[in-house]
Amino acid sequence: MIIRCDNCSVSLQLDESKIPSGNFTVRCPRCQNMLRANKDSKGQGSSAAEQLAANKPAPATEQGAQQFAEKQSEFEINTALRSLLSALQTGGTNLKNDTEETERPRRVLLCLGEKKDEIAKLMADNGYRVYIAQTPAQANERLREGKTEIVIFSPDFAAEFGGAAIIQQKANTMYSAERRRLFLVSLEDGGTTMNAHDAFLRNLNLIVNTADIPQLPLIINRAVLDFNDLYHYLNKGLGLEPI
Repeated sequence: MIIRCDNCSVSLQLDESKIPSGNFTVRCPRCQNMLRANKDSKGQGSSAAEQLAANKPAPATEQGAQQFAEKQSEFEINTALRSLLSALQTGGTNLKNDTEETERPRRVLLCLGEKKDEIAKLMADNGYRVYIAQTPAQANERLREGKTEIVIFSPDFAAEFGGAAIIQQKANTMYSAERRRLFLVSLEDGGTTMNAHDAFLRNLNLIVNTADIPQLPLIINRAVLDFNDLYHYLNKGLGLEPI
């Protein structure tokens, strides 16, 4: 039987004679993540092809796709014009400002439970390219692309797979250079919105209470701008674009 790690995507070959029927767990030898799998009463597990099919990257929603493409194209044109004007100016004055960062089109991965449709529409309507993961494996495959800047997750994400814990574990095991390129948002009933101290202790970038969902795009935009300000000189020294 072959299973695939939700966290690091390594494929594991298991001896089926030693696997109990029904649900079972096994620890990934590479990242130490606890994997949940299932073997039916006939002793059959999922095939390698089925595992790979189930682990496809989280799909993008159709909502807002055209608006995002237009916004991205407009942003790229404006950035090119600003760079040209900056090069022509004496002294090479940097024309980038908060307005430009506000206009930056961003990709967001939703790892949510019952709120996913509501938030997908809200973020798409505000110019984000939205991807929705149904399982931790789909989330991991989407993140492997390296193009997703923001992840929003909640405690009820894929609870049967321990989804929220896996997302948190993945963030905790990232190298610092990799972690700085991902803005992690926890959406929860009991959290205090923009509680920086609690977010820091939990290796998050932002906590948002579910009562503040209507203002979620505004809250995230402000928090991301502050995050980019914090790493402005580091990103500039490394030649990296802000999130």
